Amino acid sequence: MSARADVGVIGGSGFYSFLDDAERVPVETPFGPPSDDVRVGVVDGRDIAFIARHGQGHRLSPHRVNYRANLWALRSVGVRQVLAPCAVGSLVPEHGPGSLVVPDQVIDRTWGRAHTVYAAPGTSPDGADRGPVVHVSFAEPYCPRGRTAVLEASAASGSPAVDGGTLVVVNGPRFSSRAESVWHRQGRAAPSSG
Repeated sequence: MSARADVGVIGGSGFYSFLDDAERVPVETPFGPPSDDVRVGVVDGRDIAFIARHGQGHRLSPHRVNYRANLWALRSVGVRQVLAPCAVGSLVPEHGPGSLVVPDQVIDRTWGRAHTVYAAPGTSPDGADRGPVVHVSFAEPYCPRGRTAVLEASAASGSPAVDGGTLVVVNGPRFSSRAESVWHRQGRAAPSSG
């Protein structure tokens, strides 16, 4: 594989292409196919890998996105830092349409799918995961260097981002009910379908 990049971008709904003259890199993963081929190109002199979260043309519903395969595919071309913008609604009135929030916390309310790349696909006959036992700290779920870079770039553009917030991820394709939104709002969280 010739194409390499140390920064990856996972595009969300409506963000299906990012790089001009990008090299298409098909990647096989132990978790099945990623949402789409990885595309590697250059932005401002830096090698960037891009993958469309829902595939080209938004063909994958949120509950069908193979998140583990997407991350594995990006890592296989050298990616060490991932930016994953998403268009979501906010439960904080002052963060209306057009606001850019760089979250510092996450609440993962998804279920029914694998949540780690450390468990091999499938299970053994006794129902246990195959693979190493790995415990991952999630106290600070977002990379501080990545957050700082996004906040600085946003400020330099003249449209400063909101520094900090909690992203609540619910099982798509549905969004939260009104009662769930009230519950999430009590924690001042912004929900995302995904």
